[in-house]
Amino acid sequence: MEALSAKGVTKRYTNHVALDDVSLTIPEQSIYGLLGPNGAGKTTFIRIVNQIINADAGDISIFGERLTEKHIGVIGYLPEERGLYKKLKVGEQLLYLAQLKGLSRTEALARSKKWIEKFDIKDWWNKKVEDLSKGMAQKVQFISTVMHEPRLIILDEPFSGFDPVNAQLITEQILDLRKNGSTIIFSTHRMETVEDLCDHVALINKSKKIVEGTKKQIKDTYKTNTFSVEHKGTFSINGQYELVSQTKVDDNYYHSIVRTQGSLTSPNELIQQLIGLTDVHAFVEKVPSMSEIFIHLVKGKSDE
Repeated sequence: MEALSAKGVTKRYTNHVALDDVSLTIPEQSIYGLLGPNGAGKTTFIRIVNQIINADAGDISIFGERLTEKHIGVIGYLPEERGLYKKLKVGEQLLYLAQLKGLSRTEALARSKKWIEKFDIKDWWNKKVEDLSKGMAQKVQFISTVMHEPRLIILDEPFSGFDPVNAQLITEQILDLRKNGSTIIFSTHRMETVEDLCDHVALINKSKKIVEGTKKQIKDTYKTNTFSVEHKGTFSINGQYELVSQTKVDDNYYHSIVRTQGSLTSPNELIQQLIGLTDVHAFVEKVPSMSEIFIHLVKGKSDE
C-alpha cells in the first residue's frame, strides 16, 4: 500500500505559484527524501499534508483514504521552525503534546518516560525548555513528534543543530521507527543524509516535481557510463571509448577516467578491452551522488 499519494496538487498565492500540478507516490514503510532548494515548494506541500493550509487543486490520500481531519492523529510532524513552550517543563510539555494527539494521560506518561530513558535524559524532566540548549530542545521536540507512534512521520531538517553523536542517535531512532512500521518523509538539504537514509527520493524545483524514484533508479538515469581505472603503465583507447584523463600516481602507476561513447551492455566489455592494454589494479564505475544530481538538475532548470 502507498503511505501517501498526491495527484495534481497545486497551490497559488496572489503573485506566486508555490506548487504546480505536483504528483508524488510515497511507498509505505519507506524513508522518502523530499528535496529541493529554498522556495521550491517543499514546505508548502508539507503544510498541505498537515492540513495547515489547503491546496487549490489536486487530491491527497493517506493509506488508501482521502486526507481528512481524522488523519491528524496518524501523522507526526517535526517542523523546521521549532515550537516548544519555553516556560513549560520538559515533562509537562511531553504530556501535553501527547494528549493533544489523543493519548490518555496514563499512556502519555508511560511513553514519555520510555523515550526520555531511551535518550538518556531523565534528569531533564523538571527542567524548563528555556533552560535547554538548542540541541537538547530539539531532542524533546523529536520525542513529542513520534511518541504517539504515528504511521506517517514528516521531518523537516531534523538534524539541524545536532552534533555528530546526537545526529547518529536520531538516525538510529528513525531507522527503528521505519522497522516498526512507520513511513518517514524527510525534507533536508543535507545530501549525505539522503545518501545514508533515504530509499526513495523526489526533487521539487520552482514549484514543479523534477524527478522521483528510488535512489538506484535516479542514479541509473543520470550516470554517464564513466569508469575509474587504476593501472600500471600508460595506455590509449579508441573506438566507442573515450580516455577522459590519465594521471600519474606513483612511479609507473596511473589513474585514468574512461567514458563509453555508446551503450554498454556490461562493464565486462570495457574490462576486457583494458586487460589487453594495461595491468589493471582497480576498476569501478563512477556513479553520481545525490548531491551531484541535485546540483545538476537545479542548476540546469535555473539556466533555462
